[in-house]
Amino acid sequence: GDRVTLAARRVSLLEALAADHEGRAFVHAVDLGDPDNAAGLLDAARAEHGPIDVLVNNAGVQIVGPSEDTDFDAGVRLLTLNVHTPLRLTTLALPEMIARRSGTIVDVASMAAIAPTPGMLFYNASKGALAAASEGLRGEVRRHGVHVVTVYPGPVKSAMEAAAREKYQDSAAVQKVPTGTAEELARLVLRAIDKKTPRVVYPKVYGMARHFPNMTRWITDALTPELKRLPDKT
Repeated sequence: GDRVTLAARRVSLLEALAADHEGRAFVHAVDLGDPDNAAGLLDAARAEHGPIDVLVNNAGVQIVGPSEDTDFDAGVRLLTLNVHTPLRLTTLALPEMIARRSGTIVDVASMAAIAPTPGMLFYNASKGALAAASEGLRGEVRRHGVHVVTVYPGPVKSAMEAAAREKYQDSAAVQKVPTGTAEELARLVLRAIDKKTPRVVYPKVYGMARHFPNMTRWITDALTPELKRLPDKT
């Protein structure tokens, strides 16, 4: 029975999803790479559905490759979308949630916040920042009746995950990495919202990583294969 506002720069997939939930899902083409667009998006959501009960910060991009070859400007754009925009949306949505003493903010971080993956310099930084902000915010706003869910997905089958996998040399480690599905992750997030669970770690096999981060980082460093490198043009 929930009514949902969906936003993305490219909306074809979202429109197909909204068509299956006619009257309950509205789609907006918004470039969230510009944090200044955040206010307009929330205003549109309020106009369609009324007060915002749940904010899900899920927009994000990934850059995979040798750090020395990464375009710095592209990295800054990643940080803007992955960190600045979620924080802007959060600060805009919080006042009404605090005023009525209810509401939930969901921040989709990454296992990269716990065990940074070699070859993802800016992505690691962005997810570490978002996770830290999310975890700290939970303790701040819970006394005001607002709940915060921090989500730590490992690899989840998607176009972004497939593209990232292609950037590494083929190896048994890459082929055997436990991978989940977006549908199951969504179900777990919904349950966390309903039950006011503070965190979601998925797939379940990664659950111990949060409790043993140093060991997890050692394993990640040891098992991550070499990146594929572009041929030298000289």
